[in-house]
Amino acid sequence: MTATPSLDTLLDAMHVVSIPMQVRFRGVLHREIALFAGPSGWGEFSPFLEYGAPEAARWLGAAIDAAWGSWPEPVRSSVPVNATVPAVDASEVASVLARYDGCRTAKVKVAERGQALADDVSRVAAVRDTMGADAFVRVDANGGWSVDDAAGAIAALAPYGLEYVEQPCATVEELVALRKLLARNGIDVLIAADESIRKAEDPLRVARLGAADVAVIKVAPLGGVRSALRIATDARLPTVVSSAIDSSVGIAAGVALAAALPELPFACGLGTLELMAGDVVTDSLVPQGGSLVVRRPTPDDALLAEHRAPADRQQWWRERVTACHGHLPQP
Repeated sequence: MTATPSLDTLLDAMHVVSIPMQVRFRGVLHREIALFAGPSGWGEFSPFLEYGAPEAARWLGAAIDAAWGSWPEPVRSSVPVNATVPAVDASEVASVLARYDGCRTAKVKVAERGQALADDVSRVAAVRDTMGADAFVRVDANGGWSVDDAAGAIAALAPYGLEYVEQPCATVEELVALRKLLARNGIDVLIAADESIRKAEDPLRVARLGAADVAVIKVAPLGGVRSALRIATDARLPTVVSSAIDSSVGIAAGVALAAALPELPFACGLGTLELMAGDVVTDSLVPQGGSLVVRRPTPDDALLAEHRAPADRQQWWRERVTACHGHLPQP
């Protein structure tokens, strides 16, 4: 475990930026991110604004791991990634996918509040139509369905050839029940777990109870690259490494994890930078030919200045880091 720097050290090393989004995502049009410059490189702290200090502290631990710790050696030089399609109107799908160079897998957000299943079907149909029959299409419900609603939605979406359905229901018990219901209904679609791993007190419970076929692993909420690698290894499920809406600093941590996994059977959800209209590095970690090269770009001073958050938001993040620091192991 990487030793926890003092609070003063963290605050002195912190840069807070606000980067505009290409499209509204989780209700926001700007992504606020705290970055730390440490002896090992740069780390990113960007839990969503509604997360409380105990949960957000894991993200701070991941940033400290990146900036003050070390990452495992890679076993591959590039990582295949998917395109990400937010819960946009079907008419916008083609323009979203056009931002992703060479990606042959798309993750489509579904079960958005205020939308109906018909919106999801139209969006997934537009993705399939745009990408063609040989592309891989997966959907992500972020736990938004009940078991019965999930079964009905998956039945409606399955004809479009789903690679898997990510977090269709909120709880592990619901995922177990859904897998049984799908089997009884003769619907052969893989189930992936995300929130049931990264938000859980016991991230391995999903695997023990047979609640999922695929584990979606994110570095930041699991405390860092090495911690996430241990969880992926212990789960003994095919792993998809994913990210939040991160700058290239955060994406680099996900790439480091994906590069260190012994096997990588699915494209990873690390192409989310395309949803933002800016970055903190000049050589952004964006897909080329459907993959990300394993590397670790360094923030550019001019871009840090360009995207510097307003003074009141700087103070808000200082207070947030202070609150989260109290939940970390102390030196």
